[in-house]
Amino acid sequence: GRDHHISRATAYRYIAEGINVLAAQAPDLHEALDRAQAEGLAYVILDGTLIPTDRCAEQTTSVKGEPIDAWYSGKAHRHAGNIQALSAPGGLPLWIADVEPGSVHDLTAARAHVLGALYAAAATGLPTLADSGYDGAGIGIHTPIKQPDGNQILSPDNRTYNRLLRALRCLGERGFALLKGRWRILQHITASPSAIGDIARAALVLT
Repeated sequence: GRDHHISRATAYRYIAEGINVLAAQAPDLHEALDRAQAEGLAYVILDGTLIPTDRCAEQTTSVKGEPIDAWYSGKAHRHAGNIQALSAPGGLPLWIADVEPGSVHDLTAARAHVLGALYAAAATGLPTLADSGYDGAGIGIHTPIKQPDGNQILSPDNRTYNRLLRALRCLGERGFALLKGRWRILQHITASPSAIGDIARAALVLT
């Protein structure tokens, strides 16, 4: 903008408009699942990540009824936006949800954006693999079996199941690494955190 004698406000407006145009081309959830089934994928992988941000001042109430900063993630101990995504078994991202505040748990965000469609996909032969953060997500969403309480250990069958699930899931979880590695803006966003979803979808289209 400086080199072409364009004001800073105009330059930022052009950036925002470009992001919106790209994000609008990203596939919606049903298009992504239809594509996965048409390409004969054996499963899709559900994963979430936190995109750090430094522009947050929104208060909300926690499940315990306490006032908290909506965009502060207790898990990561920093302000961030929660992004949910589906990836192919080989790690190519297929779909990205809109952003949720960093205080929102992965399972809660998934329930709001994706689980309903994944149940329908599982019923037609396209299951979903996910990590332990999605435990209890429902039928068709395969997560690791948790270690029993006390001194008990998992049975050999359950340990084998967990190893197989991790082996199948690990390549697909490269989706966010691919996006963050290729697009530096996704490593830390200084724009409004509400724009994180559009920025991530624009990166998906370009990828």
